[in-house]
Amino acid sequence: MVRIMTLKKRSEFQRVRGGGRWSADAFVLEGKSRLDDRIEGPRFGFTVTKKLGGAVVRNRIRRRLRAALAELVSNHANPRFDYVVVARQPCFIIEYAKLRDDLALAFERVGRGPRPTRAKANAEDRSSAVGDNTVPVNRSASRTL
Repeated sequence: MVRIMTLKKRSEFQRVRGGGRWSADAFVLEGKSRLDDRIEGPRFGFTVTKKLGGAVVRNRIRRRLRAALAELVSNHANPRFDYVVVARQPCFIIEYAKLRDDLALAFERVGRGPRPTRAKANAEDRSSAVGDNTVPVNRSASRTL
């Protein structure tokens, strides 16, 4: 079993918040590239709130997530990334195979980086349209009453 390096400090968790994010029914995976090259391999943080249950339930959720990550980390996780897994209620009852498959998909999505927002995408569309040699059509003049 692969040893998973974990995030310890609140500041490390907070830094990951600005990166890519992908949601599944059982968890949210957030990831961000790390600037420090001295650390080998990906690091993971786990957030399991008291809303999900008592200590026994929270620890069981953490163990399930760690086991699934241990299987996937070598093939799917980016070694220069820090990740935070935020557990949701279904994480306790979901089938293990589904949890593992969802994590694999999440690694793929988060690794691409954040998607551009709609405002940025629309601004890029408008800026590319300005250079066109098209003539705008005045539709109000062609209307007959």
